[in-house]
Amino acid sequence: MTGAAPLRVMTVFGTRPDTIKMAPVVRALREARPGIEPIVCVTAQHREMLDDLLELFKITPDYDLNVMTPDQSLTQITTRVIAGMEPVLIDARPDVVLVHGDTTTSTSAALAAFYQRIPVGHVEAGLRTNTRWLPYPEEMNRRLTSVISSFQFSPTELAKQHLLRENVALKDIVVTGNTVIDAFLDTARRSDLPQPPSWERLDPRRPIVVVTAHRRENHPHMPEMTLAMKEILQLPSRPQIYWPVHPSPHVRPIAEATLGGAEGVVLVEPIDYAHMVAAVRDCTFVLTDSGGLQEEAPCLGKPVLVMRDETERPEGLEAGTLELVGHERARIVPAARRLLSDEVEFARMAKANNPYGDGHAAERVVQWLLARMRGGRYPAEFAA
Repeated sequence: MTGAAPLRVMTVFGTRPDTIKMAPVVRALREARPGIEPIVCVTAQHREMLDDLLELFKITPDYDLNVMTPDQSLTQITTRVIAGMEPVLIDARPDVVLVHGDTTTSTSAALAAFYQRIPVGHVEAGLRTNTRWLPYPEEMNRRLTSVISSFQFSPTELAKQHLLRENVALKDIVVTGNTVIDAFLDTARRSDLPQPPSWERLDPRRPIVVVTAHRRENHPHMPEMTLAMKEILQLPSRPQIYWPVHPSPHVRPIAEATLGGAEGVVLVEPIDYAHMVAAVRDCTFVLTDSGGLQEEAPCLGKPVLVMRDETERPEGLEAGTLELVGHERARIVPAARRLLSDEVEFARMAKANNPYGDGHAAERVVQWLLARMRGGRYPAEFAA
């Protein structure tokens, strides 16, 4: 690499999840100077959530597309990102563009880079469910992004095998672990981590269940899911629920009608990432339909009950850190009861080995890129 020009690497992100997961990559790219010249482009698909995270992770974008509009549709996001990326790519002239996971920002930015004949690296590549519709639109986004990308940074061996079955060349795939673990562990270790809003209303002597529930495919089931939570409150251990409620009209009114004012329930506005890390750190277990928490919570020893019928993270099911409980009371409540009453069952999930990372995924991404594009030593792959 001696005498070679710095490798110009552009990271593109714009939602809460991909910002969290790309922040460690941005940091690792900065630490690789002068061999790498990092460039940050944000789309602001989620404006307010993005800005809070940029401040938390001390990231100043070089380019900001600012695409978010009220009640934006997927089509509008896609077209605005593609159109906005074109002049940015022409101006910045990156050697490679890195996108993350399954967001509409990632797929659109990858396509824009492809149109400029710039190779794309897909961080968190290879996650799959058995149907293109679940989760929607994320499952199709991640499939399309993998097809567009030249380099695949897979979080697990299973994700790598998915890509190999789709005829991606072995030389273009590396198992790095998931960068979300890098971000979560780093944040959990911070001495200035703030207490979540209204956390003082909870009794630390009683179990605390952190809830997140907002996915589109679960909107029709929200009444059933909230009734399950109401039943959980009546269990003998007197658990409490802490739920940062999504503002969607398919979520908030139902949550407030079923659980608002109930003893042991704290419903708050959506909280920022640092507050969520603190909430998970201090809770008993997590009840969620989100994706990232399925990987994040186990790294702090917190069992996760997943309110979905499928998950693109089956490694957690195999390892025992996750349990699929669907969206019906008949499954959710008994699973919660087991965790709250059976110490052996709780310990089995809490102490299971997290298969998603060791906190060094971003370093592997950067080392692999340098080896591939500038010559050098390839990193050893992550092994759970």
